[in-house]
Amino acid sequence: MQDKISTKQAFLFTLINYIGVLIGVVSTVLVYPQDKELLGIIRFVDACAQIMFPIIVLGSTHALINFYPKLSERLQGKLFSFSLLSMAKLTIGVGVLLFLGSFVYQGAEMKYVIMGFILAISMAYIELFRRQATNLQRISFPTFFEKIIPKIALPTVFLMVIYTSFSVDQAVWYYIIAYYIIAIVIGSYIHKHFKYSWHWKYEDLFAYVGKKEYYAYSLFAFAGSFGSFFAFRVDSLMIPYFISYEANGTYNIGVTLASTLAIPATGVFALYAPIISDLIKRAELRTLNMKYKEVARNLFFIGMLLFSCVAVGIEPLFKLLPTYDKLAPSIPIIYLLGINVVINMSTGFSTEIISYSKYYRFNLVSILSLMVLNVVLNYVLLAYTDLGIFGVGLASLLSLTLFNVAKTYYIYQKMKLWPFDKNFFLLFLLMLVFGVVVFFIPASSHTLIDLIVKVGLVIVLNFIIVFKTNWVTGVKAMLDKLLRKFGL
Repeated sequence: MQDKISTKQAFLFTLINYIGVLIGVVSTVLVYPQDKELLGIIRFVDACAQIMFPIIVLGSTHALINFYPKLSERLQGKLFSFSLLSMAKLTIGVGVLLFLGSFVYQGAEMKYVIMGFILAISMAYIELFRRQATNLQRISFPTFFEKIIPKIALPTVFLMVIYTSFSVDQAVWYYIIAYYIIAIVIGSYIHKHFKYSWHWKYEDLFAYVGKKEYYAYSLFAFAGSFGSFFAFRVDSLMIPYFISYEANGTYNIGVTLASTLAIPATGVFALYAPIISDLIKRAELRTLNMKYKEVARNLFFIGMLLFSCVAVGIEPLFKLLPTYDKLAPSIPIIYLLGINVVINMSTGFSTEIISYSKYYRFNLVSILSLMVLNVVLNYVLLAYTDLGIFGVGLASLLSLTLFNVAKTYYIYQKMKLWPFDKNFFLLFLLMLVFGVVVFFIPASSHTLIDLIVKVGLVIVLNFIIVFKTNWVTGVKAMLDKLLRKFGL
């Protein structure tokens, strides 16, 4: 296993994600507000898929990353084949349970639950192929299809409903078909670089990797993934129940825009996963600690820079759009969830360290605790206050902050790894001051000028930090390389 991630793959991963973000942002501010109820329905279907998706996977994708580095090439192929076979069996099992359940519950939402199951199958195989692509350090091509196709499919079905005679159900089915196209394309790509095939006997695999160890790890990973839905995505189920599908659409507009801040972290976490697993297995904790601090500072800088731009620019940007009245209710959600993203990025790859160490069981405890806390907070704030979707965002901020604090402290207690240092806190204070000062600059009568000036100031002030200090060496190295290409 290499000790360094592929810079080219990291760059392509981020570039592809931001192309997807550009499409998603344009759709979010111009298309989705035209039919928030449809958006709410699609997010409900997606939430149903997110419940069943971990059951179909049952931790096999995490196990693929965890056990892959120590296996021979032949056994690596068998491990991947076993994952494929396990998921096929579990798909049948979930389908049977859902069929029997349809006789017990026959509410109007049942058809959306069935749609969610069909979607979950494709998501499960996309996740498996994506994990294998990570092992092969070839994530750019799968990322293109995973991130771009849904971003094109979703606004397309919206426009079909708004401007043609397409029904909501037809739109949802077309959206689901897009995921099957992604699964087929990525699966074919992986097969080109990793000639996997079906196997029916796995005695040699489990002679090397204990079956008890494999299933124990997989079940804990499953419980973590299953709990993650209730910890991170339960709002998409609770908002329609307590408020409406339209309110769910409004909230998810904020979620979509805030989640764009996390894209650099997504790429780094995906590429570092095999590296972390390998360093932990070789007990090179000093090297891991250095990477932990370096990545935390770089990700915090990127996340805080993007959030600062959003914080000072989102209001004037929305005022320039014809959909301002429909977008304005999402602004507080963007602020709350944006802070969430920055906090998560600033703790680096804490989850990955726990997942690939002998302390991986803590992920289950922390996720289940977060699940209970988030569900309870959502219920209390939705049922007993008038905060509405702002209360949902507040519940998410409180629960996820506690979650990240707990993970970071646990890693320090068990492994003496710590993502923060003096330079991190200096960086935090300086960026916070810059963001607050620019945010409170009085608005003028020219909205476009306000947008350009405020965002421009944030970028210039924070880039001074990059070039005048060595606090964010990864970002600085990337910018220096870019400037040299342009002869600057």
